[in-house]
Amino acid sequence: MISSVRGRVTAVGPNEAVVDIGGAAGGLGFSVQCAPATLATLQVGAETTLHTSLVVREDSLTLYGFAAPAERGLFELLQTASGVGPKLAQAIIAVLDPLTVRRALASGDIATLTRVPGVGKKSAERMILELRERIGPVPSADPAPATLAGPAAAWQDQVTQGLVGLGWSGRDAAAAIAAVAESLPEGEPVPAMPVLLRQAIRQLGRTK
Repeated sequence: MISSVRGRVTAVGPNEAVVDIGGAAGGLGFSVQCAPATLATLQVGAETTLHTSLVVREDSLTLYGFAAPAERGLFELLQTASGVGPKLAQAIIAVLDPLTVRRALASGDIATLTRVPGVGKKSAERMILELRERIGPVPSADPAPATLAGPAAAWQDQVTQGLVGLGWSGRDAAAAIAAVAESLPEGEPVPAMPVLLRQAIRQLGRTK
């Protein structure tokens, strides 16, 4: 079981990153499937650590990577529900943060789960039924929001990359980003990139 990968990022694509764990001399490069929010935090040439889950199939070995252990744990838990494979589990984590998913499962919140492309009412009901008793304690309060360092405009490029990676057009992404930017309070820290990405996805959901 490969539980984490640490090394230098050598490539970042729409759905995956390559992490070289061999150091300066070169060595073994792992191809890691990641959600857009995670990919947007990676830079070619920079060091990173990804928490990983290896999915074994008869004809393939696929490594999925996450920024935090909570995301990896939820990814693995979701796949224990009937009809949920790794791609759908990753899509759920791409759209909803782990705490929101756990709260939705605990409270039977079908509307929140069906915000994820590919999750219909029946599949949401099935996940709630099968996972409600297995998600463990759910915190009642949200953690303090993180901030995003760097120029304010940088997050817009990162969110655009994330939305395009999820299948939206550049035009739709630009409209959603404009709406998110307008909603941000002046003088306050910019939220973390995954938070901004989810806000943009919510904006796109309203235009469907």
